[in-house]
Amino acid sequence: MHRYEYKVIPAPGKGLKAKGLKSPEARFAYALETAMNELGAEGWTYLRADILPSEERQGLTSSHTVYRPLLVFQRPLDPGASAPAPLPMEEADAPAEETTEEANKAPETSELPTKADSEPEADTPDTPADPAAPETSDTTETPRKSD
Repeated sequence: MHRYEYKVIPAPGKGLKAKGLKSPEARFAYALETAMNELGAEGWTYLRADILPSEERQGLTSSHTVYRPLLVFQRPLDPGASAPAPLPMEEADAPAEETTEEANKAPETSELPTKADSEPEADTPDTPADPAAPETSDTTETPRKSD
């Protein structure tokens, strides 16, 4: 089982200037790319971006909620371990030849189970679920005394 450590950094607030980048979107993307490449060089793998609430003080007595964009990275704790391998799919367990043959083969009617081929259903008695409980078929209500 792999064990990981995580690093969470604030997403860049504004873009970085670079040659050939004129629009704010391009500068922001470059700032994000730079931060991700720096952490990638240290062995961190980008996991996701989140926006999480943070309670902050406002003035002396009050507080308010601020939403912060964050970048989440992970890396294995074992320095010799590599990035996590993708989980195998269920179809990957079967040999490829059988999988393609089964996919191309139309089901025959004789292979499909019929009601007669399946096990007979158990007869259920027509008794109430709790045999100790008396049957109450009397639906008349007793009159209540009014004040």
